[in-house]
Amino acid sequence: MKKQNFRRSIVLAATILCLFVAAASGQQADKKGKKEFQFKGKVEKVDPNAKTIVVNNENIPGWMSSMSMSYTVDNPEALKTVKPGDQVMAKVYEGDFKTLYDLKVAPPSPGKK
Repeated sequence: MKKQNFRRSIVLAATILCLFVAAASGQQADKKGKKEFQFKGKVEKVDPNAKTIVVNNENIPGWMSSMSMSYTVDNPEALKTVKPGDQVMAKVYEGDFKTLYDLKVAPPSPGKK
């Protein structure tokens, strides 16, 4: 009888722990909760002193039409890897029209040299 009660207690504790973990991860998602978009464009200007980059982006349905705009980047070190004329890609988030996240030079398209 004691063994059975002990097992029930263990199962109950594990269930409660799982519920807490699920609730915590759900709250974290609600905090972020912004839709992510893939950003692609051509670099027009890099200003490492101002920590900005001007990019003419492709149309991103649901986020922004194609246009040239100045952006900040989440990692200013990324500005050292890009130059005018480079094709770049990054992540952008719903409601945030000023920052490019995880900026990288885009790999060349197949067939282009």
